[in-house]
Amino acid sequence: MEKADGIVRCGWSGTDLLYTTYHDQEWGREVNDDPTMFEFLVLESSQAGLSWITILRRRENYRKAFADFDVHKVAGFTEEDVERLMQDQGIIRNRRKIESTISNARCFIKVQEEFGSFCAYLRSFLPGGERIVNHWSSLSDVPASTDLSDRISKDMKKRGFKFFGTTICYAHLQAVGYVNDHLVSCSFR
Repeated sequence: MEKADGIVRCGWSGTDLLYTTYHDQEWGREVNDDPTMFEFLVLESSQAGLSWITILRRRENYRKAFADFDVHKVAGFTEEDVERLMQDQGIIRNRRKIESTISNARCFIKVQEEFGSFCAYLRSFLPGGERIVNHWSSLSDVPASTDLSDRISKDMKKRGFKFFGTTICYAHLQAVGYVNDHLVSCSFR
């Protein structure tokens, strides 16, 4: 969708400033640090069944609720923390999602211990360890999941991760830039 200033964006970014800023400055940019990777994992798994803008609007609330996305602090959360978070109106108050965020933090740390970093783990699924660059012309061409997201989400499930099915996994890969799905016409490709 072209703007008056000549900038072309992927159509999903709409006109909401929060959404367009996210599209322009973050979505599809390659993430190479585990703290950012964990932040996106928390946000993407919280999004399951909801729109991304719903979570994006609550991002700062999630940051406060989940210890600035510090994986070790979140992994140490207790049942008392779950109860506290269930009262937090700034996040999605779904007990299963809150509990899975804590559980996923523990799984994330185990993956880091095994692979050296979560980024290295995800890269191990990529052809040659390199990001995938697709060449989609329209939003209708972009898949909701792929064989790659199927394999990763299946492996993550075996490792104990929750709320990270193939569709959420593919959205995560797009968000962290391991799959570049900016349309070929997009100024931010």
